[in-house]
Parts: sequence; C-alpha cells; structure tokens
Amino acid sequence: MPDMSTHGHRDNRLLAALPSEMLGLMGHDLRQISLAQHQAIYEPGAPIDEIYFPQSGMISLLVVAKDGGAVETATIGREGAVGLHGALGKRLSFTRATTQVGGRFSIIRASALALLVQDHLPLRDMITRYTEVLWAEAQQLAACNAVHDAPARLCRWLLQTSDRIGSETVPLTQELIAQMLGVRRTTVTLLAQSLQRQRAIAYMRGRISIINREKLEHGACECYAILQQEKLPLKIGVKF
Repeated sequence: MPDMSTHGHRDNRLLAALPSEMLGLMGHDLRQISLAQHQAIYEPGAPIDEIYFPQSGMISLLVVAKDGGAVETATIGREGAVGLHGALGKRLSFTRATTQVGGRFSIIRASALALLVQDHLPLRDMITRYTEVLWAEAQQLAACNAVHDAPARLCRWLLQTSDRIGSETVPLTQELIAQMLGVRRTTVTLLAQSLQRQRAIAYMRGRISIINREKLEHGACECYAILQQEKLPLKIGVKF
C-alpha cells in the first residue's frame, strides 16, 4: 500500500518547500509509489496525466531520434518534479521520460494539482519558475554537449546524478552512461579507469562510488557550478 505520510513526501525538496496545509489539501491525491530502473513514464506526444516528484530515484528526459537513438536533455531527482507544467493545463510530453535510477516517487494527477493551482497563485508562481529553471538547464546541457570534452562532461554528470539521488553511489552501468553522454562505451571505460587511478571514484560492475568530490569538481566543466546556481525553486518561500 502507498505510504501516505507527509514526512515521506518531504524527501522531495519541492514538496518540502510547501506549507503543511498545502500538502494537506493534496490529501489522498498525493501518493507514493516505487518505480524500477529503465521504466518509461512518458513518451513523446503522450498527455501528461500524472506529475512525478522523485524522492530517491532519478528521471531523465530524452529527445528520441527516428533511428531510435536518444539524447539526454535534463535529469530530475529529489530537487524537482517531472510533468509539473501539466498542472497549468492540458499538456503533451515533448520528450521520453524514463527512470535512470529506480526508487521512491510521490505522484499526483495533473488534473488534481491543476484545481489547487486555480485557487493558490503562489503555487502557480512556483511551478512557472521551476519550469523556467528546467528549460534553462536543458539549454545549458545542450551547450555542454556541444563544446565540452567527454572527461569534463563525465565528471559533471556523475556529480549531478549524485546530487539528484542524494547518494555518493551511482547505480548505473558504463553502457548507460555512454548513451547519456553520447560517447562510446569504451570511452567511458577509459575515463572511469583514469578517475579510479586519481582516486576520485571507485567502480564495480553497475555501480560507481564517488570517493573524492573535490577531484570530480576540479575535473568538471563550469556547467556543474552553473546548474547548481539555477536551483531557484528551492529558495522560494511559498506562502498560502
């Protein structure tokens, strides 16, 4: 059965920023579920019927090409939500949204949250600001993929993923990381071996552990610091 505790929902930082009375108004419409890794929740062109607030997992937004290839445009973890703009009216997904890291998620029907938005303008404002930040992140990552080399992008991606899931251990294979970065698997293998020699990470099959964040931050491109500064929704004092 879903866990309906407020404390559990507050593991997501956007939900934690809301007053208790707002979570109370969401009531039984807000519930918890578990999602496995590699589970698609939206496909391009599909209606956004539910909004997902990750608590311990991470979702990637992917632009899908005709040949089946995909490019990651954003990642969302416990700092944000997927499909949040669906609360502003009927929306279709422009990307594929899939769980790169399985875990716990709070979800609510978009239509249920839309009703609350109509009566609470600060909530609408928070959603609008978060959507703007997510758009800015997508633009930053597009630039990052175009101008920064693979070693810097890998460091940035590992740090960003660790932040999203709230853990120094990233449960992803080198093959999947290669797909997200748009490089060959052998490239990721060589880069991971180099980071291991520097004692920045420890790698075991399907799992990368960060053991020295300072070294990763030194090797990452400036995009990591920029993306850290863009977490405006977490600083909004929402009052109802």
